[in-house]
Amino acid sequence: MALHFADEIPPHLLMWQRVREYAVPPSMIENATARRAAGDWAGACAAARIYVDLDLRAVRRRHGTGIVTLLRADLRRLAPDLLRWHMPRIAPDGRLRPGLTISLARYRSSGGSPLHLVVRTPPARADAGQRMSLAVWDASDSHGRGIPAHHPHPHPDRRFRLDLHRHLWDAGRSHELASRCGPGRPLSLAAVDPGPETHGPLRPDGPERHYGDNSHWAFGSWVAEAEQLLRADGLPRGAFTVRLGARRRAVLDLVAPDDSHVPTLRRLPEDALPSQVTAALPVLPEAAARVLPDLELLRSGLVPVNGLHPLVAAALTAPGPASADGGPPETGDPHRVPCRGEIHRIALRDGVLTAVDHDPAQLRREELLVALGGPPLPCLRAIDAVHRDPEALPAVRERLRHGDVTGALAVVEGLLGPAAILRDGPLRTELESAMARRVDHGLFRSGLLDVHTGAGTAGPESASDVAHATADHRPRLNRRTPIAVRRKLSSRARPRTGLAS
Repeated sequence: MALHFADEIPPHLLMWQRVREYAVPPSMIENATARRAAGDWAGACAAARIYVDLDLRAVRRRHGTGIVTLLRADLRRLAPDLLRWHMPRIAPDGRLRPGLTISLARYRSSGGSPLHLVVRTPPARADAGQRMSLAVWDASDSHGRGIPAHHPHPHPDRRFRLDLHRHLWDAGRSHELASRCGPGRPLSLAAVDPGPETHGPLRPDGPERHYGDNSHWAFGSWVAEAEQLLRADGLPRGAFTVRLGARRRAVLDLVAPDDSHVPTLRRLPEDALPSQVTAALPVLPEAAARVLPDLELLRSGLVPVNGLHPLVAAALTAPGPASADGGPPETGDPHRVPCRGEIHRIALRDGVLTAVDHDPAQLRREELLVALGGPPLPCLRAIDAVHRDPEALPAVRERLRHGDVTGALAVVEGLLGPAAILRDGPLRTELESAMARRVDHGLFRSGLLDVHTGAGTAGPESASDVAHATADHRPRLNRRTPIAVRRKLSSRARPRTGLAS
């Protein structure tokens, strides 16, 4: 009989636990906060590994001084480390969701079409360093000026948008996190009708068959968030969609007898609207549809309060005395190895990990003996094992995966010493692979990386490499097409105008 543990930790919480530990290190938060407090918003973005791909002078020439004033004010309020903290991520590694363009703010220009402040994530083939870029996107730009042709999705995504959730990136409004998705808003199913009825009261009977695991969905906030979503599109009431999975979505209708009554939600049948109409409905942003991961981590005890971002911890918890930690670790030799009937020490000396209890001349003789094929000393075997496959390799790998090269090198230097020469093994392979991916990212930033067939073009001024991938020509799949792009283009389960998966 198989044993089932009731307190088993869900995989997505384990992923978010690693993300909170490695993705936004404390050094990044400290440097970005210091530069933002000094008024250097560009320096804060650089500290948070965010490129600034916008020109305020060009925006002023095209849209006027009023738009530039609003844009500059938002840039000064932008907390890039907080934005990175709340960015969408993918399982199982918790890296940034690749190829996204997320709208942070919208500005109404004189031409009628809004101007967007957007943040873009690179595609998966060039995500080394987990760097992002800050830019502006003009909805009225029909010629594609300012739109990078090498980015797979340069237009803002409807599902991942933060212009309605400024508390996730605006330092001046981060306190709203508690009222929008914190413990002050209870999670209940009373406001959502999961049943197939199109009329009548809302009943929370059996939500799992419609929404899956209901512990991850913020049902209690859907009404308020739907009101803001429809109001932003100029609609007082109406239908909207919620993405439930890769090929599942729910169509909900926000209804109320009049403005004096609290609106409620009712679920519409899947065939109530044509697929083209359903695809064009407003989409509830992912930040509003799901429970805040930090709140789940706090409830499950996987992350302490002092392990959260300072702005997030201040918004979700009541002020009180700081939790006492264990203090600095005791200094001492990192390794003790039984060697020739004694316990020998292996420690850092002169910037190199060495066997302290052996004479340097003896070590040179033993190393020469090993080079000639002789058996090494246990101390030398231990040093070689630390060089090739150390116990801290998972921590180094996680830091490199999230782009924290400085933190990874600090761990390696603290383990092997700053003057150590890496030997062949998994540790050196990870570091070399990280450097090779940095080269691919640089080629992508410069536009020299080969553009995959699904990237499309930005306009008549596109590069010759993507001349055939025009708007009226669907690219042909071949053996050089990436697997993710091939799977997306060959999918028949959704219309071309549907939501991005």
